[in-house]
This record gives sequence, C-alpha cells and structure tokens, in this order.
Amino acid sequence: MMEAEVVEKCVTRQGIALTVRAVIAFKVGNDHESIVNAGQRFLSDQDQMSVLTGRIFAGHLRSIIGSMTVEEIVTERQKLATEVLDTSKSEMAKIGLHVDSLQIQSIDDGDTGYIEAMSRPHKANIQRAAQIAQAQATQAAAEAEQAAARKQAEYARETAVVQAEYSAEVDRAKAQADQAGPLALAHAQQEVLSAQTELALRQAELREKQLVAEVVKPAQADAERIRVLALAEAERMKIQAEAAASYDRVALDRMLIDQLPQIVKEASAGLSGANVNVLNGADGLGEIAAGLVGQGLTILDSVRKNLGGEQADGAAPGAAIERYLATPRGGDDGPVDVR
Repeated sequence: MMEAEVVEKCVTRQGIALTVRAVIAFKVGNDHESIVNAGQRFLSDQDQMSVLTGRIFAGHLRSIIGSMTVEEIVTERQKLATEVLDTSKSEMAKIGLHVDSLQIQSIDDGDTGYIEAMSRPHKANIQRAAQIAQAQATQAAAEAEQAAARKQAEYARETAVVQAEYSAEVDRAKAQADQAGPLALAHAQQEVLSAQTELALRQAELREKQLVAEVVKPAQADAERIRVLALAEAERMKIQAEAAASYDRVALDRMLIDQLPQIVKEASAGLSGANVNVLNGADGLGEIAAGLVGQGLTILDSVRKNLGGEQADGAAPGAAIERYLATPRGGDDGPVDVR
C-alpha cells in the first residue's frame, strides 16, 4: 500500500478559485497484467508511482471541480471523490495500479471569503437553533427544577403526613398499651365522647343560666318591684282608708257621748208626772237613776249600730241622732213599783 498527496488549485464553474487537498491510497494490482504493467514502468524507480498517481488525480480533480459549484463541492465531497475515482480508474489500471480510496482533506477559497459567506446563513440558522435549543433547555431545566421543587414539597408534605400518622399511630399504640387492649381503648373513646357530651350540656346549662341571669332574672326582678310597689301603694291606701274610718268612728263616738245626757234626759222625760212609789228608799232612787243611765247606754248602742248602716249609705251621723231623739216614745202615767 502506498499513498499520494495532491494539493491542487482548481477553478469552479462559478469562476471561484479553490485550493483542494486530497490523499490517494493505492497499490499494485493483484492480477498478472497489473504486476507486469507496474513492473515495466516503476521497477527501477518505485517512487515515481506516487508522483504519477498525484498528477493523474490532480488532472481529473481540476476537470471535475470545473463542472461543479462551490456549494456542490463543499456539501457533496463524497460525490466529488467518487467521480474522480471513476474517471481515473481506467487510466490507473493501464499502469498496473489500483486505487483503494480517495479522501478530500480540505477545500480553501483563499481570501475570497465565499465559503465563509456561504456558511453564514447556516451559521445563523445553527446559532438560532442553538439559541432555541438553549432556551428550550433552559425552560426544560426550569420546568425540571419546578417539578423537582414540587416533588420535594410533595415529598416533604407526604413525609410530614407519614411522620404525623406514625406519631399518631405510636401514640395510639402507647395509649392502647397503657389502657390494656382494644376494649380499654373503646372505653376510653366512649369516655371521651361522654365527656364531650357532658361538656356540651354544661355549656348549654351555662348558657341557659347566663340567659336567665341576663334576661329572665332582671325581668322577674322588675315585675317583682312593680308588684311590691303596687302592694305597698294598696297597703298605703288601705291604711289611709282605715285611718280615715277610725277618725270618723272616734268622731262619731265622741258625738254620741256628747249626746248621752240629752238621751238620758229624754228617757227620763217619760217619768215626768208619773206616780212613782219608792219602796226601798235611797237604794230605790239609785236603782231608778242606774236604770235610766243603762237605758241611755242601750239607746246609744242602738244609735251607733243604726249609724253604722246609714254611714254606709252616706247619711250624716248628726241627722241619725236627731231622728232618733225626735221619735215619740209612749210614757206610763201609772204607778211604777221600784223594788
């Protein structure tokens, strides 16, 4: 195996000069004809194989590049290498050489900058694509960070829940162990419910007492105050009425007492001119006087009773006495026997 390097300045179909560097790998053919042809030409100077091969490929390279554009040459290097190999194969076979490969190593436009200008849109697209890719990568990274943050938050929350459940489970287990089994736990729960119910009842009772203290009791106290004031007013009026009645009764009794001598006088008038026989002397006269006074008192009591009824009818006490004293009473002119 041998190789030949080709550095050739070629002109494209567009008239742009390009410097193309290529490497050809070749050897003497395996068949007898190739060996004979190569031996006849290069047996005395085998280095000439590389020189001749380079010249052959340089000529075909210039010819093929002259039929292509820069864009085709740059973007289709393999096509260029294949065409060069195809066109040089028969010529290389005549000199007993077989080409294994042709590699286009570089294409240079010198200072024209055509290839650079040609690559700018692609570079811009590449840069834009790179920016988009970068933005997408950044967004994906941000979303990944957010997702990671959410997952961490969810993990933390789930961890907290699990820890809380674990702690609650531990507490329940400890309570169950302390209370000696499920029945004790049920009993404890029932006691808790009972305590809660009792607390609710106590709160209701407290609220009821509060309402009684704030509403009912003040209302009852106000009603009682009004009742007591009314009773006191009634009692006052009763006392005043009784005092007035007592005053009238005292005045009446005093009036009757003032009239008692007149009553006795009127009662003794029946004895005037009567034939009285006194059989027991001074004692008999005393008895007559005592009888007259007793009669006056009886009359006085009768008048008082009658005056009580007439006062109920609104009559004046003096008028009742005057009517009584003016009533005629029959006298007895017969003898009066005083024992």
